[in-house]
Amino acid sequence: MIKSELVQIIASRNPHLYQRDVETIVNAIFDEITQALCEGNRVELRGFGAFSVKNRPPRAGRNPRTGESVEVEEKWVPFFKTGKELRERLNG
Repeated sequence: MIKSELVQIIASRNPHLYQRDVETIVNAIFDEITQALCEGNRVELRGFGAFSVKNRPPRAGRNPRTGESVEVEEKWVPFFKTGKELRERLNG
């Protein structure tokens, strides 16, 4: 599912809302989650899961094409841990 499909599904389930308003709401939610993660905060959606940021320290990597050793810089990556309810629904 892509964001535009999500907007269409929500708009079809809520005919009293305009699609452009639903799109604004979905974008606002994603923007707030992104902003919280950029600030180093954790975002928890009960029953669904939690978004956080993890640090990957610098390391020596390898160029797969040439086999040459390459230094990979430290980076921060998003991490998602599923909630209990979502895990139970997925695993039946």
